[in-house]
Amino acid sequence: MKTLDDHALALLFTEARSHNGWSDRKVERDTLLRLHDLVRMGPTSANCSPARFVFVESADAKAKLEPALSSGNRQKTMSAPITVIAAYDTAFYEKLPELFPHADAKAWFTSSPALAEETAMRNATLQAGYLILAARALGLDAGPMSGFDKAAVDASFFAGTTWKSNFLINLGHGDPSKLFGRLPRLEFEDACLIA
Repeated sequence: MKTLDDHALALLFTEARSHNGWSDRKVERDTLLRLHDLVRMGPTSANCSPARFVFVESADAKAKLEPALSSGNRQKTMSAPITVIAAYDTAFYEKLPELFPHADAKAWFTSSPALAEETAMRNATLQAGYLILAARALGLDAGPMSGFDKAAVDASFFAGTTWKSNFLINLGHGDPSKLFGRLPRLEFEDACLIA
């Protein structure tokens, strides 16, 4: 079995950082298409694929997003080339006949809105994690955050739909001078058990 070399692991994990400042360099549309092509290949429960991503790039869309941002996230988000609203579709099961034709998987969720919501949130969060790693693999930097008014974002971007916001991810080419010092991480003994 092949494994990634240390350079690739550094790019994705050990040297990767959550960025707070951004260069003016634009993220090309082809990069976003490649990004989605990678993200959609990551596994989800019954291939349910509930994540929905809004790539907020235009001045009008940024102006719509700005009032929902917490004060600590406003400047870095407004200066990022793209802010992704990582969302999920609570009616993701409508696509299951196409995405999981092996069984009537849609019926698993139509009778339980709570199960559908939990499944959507869990798997969309997983897919948003794939997006962060895929962005790094494509040479982009990411800055995920949760400091925003979800109800305001949902009202501004998803009114009349079954989509709900989960968290935000700033994307672009980071400015290393704006990085905070690397924070500690939990050791294996503090975070893991072998049962």
